[in-house]
Amino acid sequence: MRKVLITGGAGFIGSTVASALLDAGITPVVLDDLSKGRAEFVEGREFYQGDIADAALVDRIFAEHPDIDATLHCAARIVVPESVARPLFYYRENVGKTVELLESLQRNGCTRVVFSSSASIYLPTPTGRVDESCPVDGSSPYARTKQMMEQVLQDWTGGADANGTRVVALRYFNPIGADPQLRTGLQDLAPSHALGKLIEAHVNSTPFTITGVDWDTRDGSGIRDYIHVQDVADAHVAALGRFDEVVRPGAGERFRVVNIGTGDGTTVRELVEAFEQAIGEKLDVREAEPRPGDVLGCYSDVTAARELLGWEPRRSIAEGVRDALAWRARWIERLAATGTAAAGTSTAPAVTAPDVAAATV
Repeated sequence: MRKVLITGGAGFIGSTVASALLDAGITPVVLDDLSKGRAEFVEGREFYQGDIADAALVDRIFAEHPDIDATLHCAARIVVPESVARPLFYYRENVGKTVELLESLQRNGCTRVVFSSSASIYLPTPTGRVDESCPVDGSSPYARTKQMMEQVLQDWTGGADANGTRVVALRYFNPIGADPQLRTGLQDLAPSHALGKLIEAHVNSTPFTITGVDWDTRDGSGIRDYIHVQDVADAHVAALGRFDEVVRPGAGERFRVVNIGTGDGTTVRELVEAFEQAIGEKLDVREAEPRPGDVLGCYSDVTAARELLGWEPRRSIAEGVRDALAWRARWIERLAATGTAAAGTSTAPAVTAPDVAAATV
C-alpha cells in the first residue's frame, strides 16, 4: 500500500502509527480534530483538522487523495471514568460518529479498514489469558462502545451495500512507552494507567499503591499485558501488508479480530520492579484492598497475530519504561521552550531516562 487515511493520527497511538507508516514507505493522511491530539505530532505530514463525522471533509480528503488504499480508524474517546460520567457523549463520539465515517468511506469506495479495538471488552477468565474466541462483555461505557463498534463493523461487512468492504479489528492490550525516536508520545503528563501513576509517584515523591494483593496470580497483584506502543504501531503496518490475505477479497469472512499484546502477562509488582530498575531507586510502595470494579485482569494469546500478520512483539517492559521516561523529559522541555502547557504538567524536575536496556521482569 502507498497511502492510507488515519483518523486520530495526532494522538498517542495514532501518531506513533503514522510514524511507523512513514518508516515503512507508506504516506499517512491524518484526520484529527485536535481535541486530544497535538498539532506538533502532525508537523510536516498530510493533515486535515476536523471531525470524522464531517462528510464533506472526508469527501474532500478522498478527492484530493484518490490513491488512498485503506483507512486506519484510531480516533476515539478512551477515558474510562469519563465514559462512566458521560456515557451518551461516549456513544455519540465513538459509535455514532464512526457510523458517519463508515458511510463516507463506503461512498468513496474505501473497502479496507483497520479498526482500533480494545482488550477491555473481554470477560475475565480464570487464568487471565484470552484469545480471540473468548467471550466479550465490556465493563464500562468506553469498553462497550468498542464492543458495539466491532458488531457494527461485522454487520457492515456482511451487508449488501458494503461493496466488498473488509475489516481487521486489532484488539490492543495496554500500550506503554513512546516512539523510540521520540517523535511523539503521550500528550498527558499524568496518565491514569499504572505506568503513569508510577511516574507520578516518582516525580512527586509520593507513595504508589497496589490495589488488590490477593488475586490468583503468581504474586497476588493484578495482571495486565503491557505492550510497547511501537509494537502496536508495527502491528498496523503488518495488518496493512497482509490485509488481502487476512480477509481475502470475495471471501465469506470479511471481518477478522486479532489480539495485539505481548503474549505474557505482567503483574503490577513486576511492573513496579521494572520501573525501579529503570530509575535506579526504590519507590514507596503500599498495598490496599481492590477498588470497586477492579478485576484480576487479562493478557493476550497472540498466536493469531503471529500466524495471520507475521507479527510479534519485540520490545520489553523495560524498553517501554525507558521510552516513556525519555519522552516525558523531552515533552516537558519542549513545552517549556514554547511556553505551552499540557495536561498533568508537574512543577517537579523533569525525569531523566537512564539506560535500562538490560532490565528484565
